[in-house]
Amino acid sequence: MDNNPWGDEKFELKLPKFKYKGTILTVIGLLLIVVWFLSGVFIVKPNEQAVVKRFGKIIKIVGPGPHYHLPYPIETVDKAEVTKVHRIEIGFRNLRNGGYKTVKEESLMLTGDENIVNIDFIVQYKIYDISKYLYNVIDVPKTIKDAAEATIREVAGKENIDEILTTGKNRIQIETQKILQRILDDYQTGVKIVAVQLQDVEPPDPVIKYFKDVASAREDKNRFINEAEAYANEIIPKARAKAASMILEAEAYQKERIEKAKGDAYRFLETLKSYKTAPEITKKRLYFDTLEKILQRSEKYIFDADFKNLTPLIGLERLKTGENNEKR
Repeated sequence: MDNNPWGDEKFELKLPKFKYKGTILTVIGLLLIVVWFLSGVFIVKPNEQAVVKRFGKIIKIVGPGPHYHLPYPIETVDKAEVTKVHRIEIGFRNLRNGGYKTVKEESLMLTGDENIVNIDFIVQYKIYDISKYLYNVIDVPKTIKDAAEATIREVAGKENIDEILTTGKNRIQIETQKILQRILDDYQTGVKIVAVQLQDVEPPDPVIKYFKDVASAREDKNRFINEAEAYANEIIPKARAKAASMILEAEAYQKERIEKAKGDAYRFLETLKSYKTAPEITKKRLYFDTLEKILQRSEKYIFDADFKNLTPLIGLERLKTGENNEKR
């Protein structure tokens, strides 16, 4: 069975023939020119800046957004992330699977007291001058890494291992950042060091156990000192307050005794004057005053011969109550 729908005739696809071949070449050329001009359109991301160069010379620096430059090879564009805080790991690497890899050749260094220590740290930096960053140094991240490694070795080489492992970390970070920034400024890299952060600082594995024991003992020592100082800070103010209170009480008692002595002396002089004027009357008054003081300290009962009436002496009024109780 013949399945050819066209019968015995052969099907042929015939392209239209242009009258002039030059027209085709002209259209193709125009299309190529348009595509070439469109290739100059570029977009700068929000965290980027771009440098436009004309025949290798910088003509402008542009910020985020769409822009246009004359197509290659007249003008070219280079971009960099200027707002991002870039990070360089030295002495270790964080793996994509969440793991951790130590790089011993970067982390092992010699201290000032000739001990070996492992220092893992991070350098964070930002780009502040994109033209310097792109064109003054071939590989800025590697330059920063090499300079940071050399700097930390220089700083650690001036410290003893105890300071590095304990209280000297902050000082080492600050000193390393200052020196590293000075080196990068000399290289005109166009970057600003944001921070140098020490991660793990520890002795080599064979001796780490003993250093931990020493660190634990040092922590205990500091804890005991802090506890003693806290106790002293608590007890000394109390003792000072108590001493001040005792001094005030003593001064008040002193003033009281002095004033009382002055009063007694004044009364004695007045009594002496009275005695010189009327000796017998003064004797009787002193007698009764003394008797009154004695009777105030104890209970005394005085009765007459009939045992009915109390002798009306000073201070015996309350004995009437006693008499009534006896009758009951």
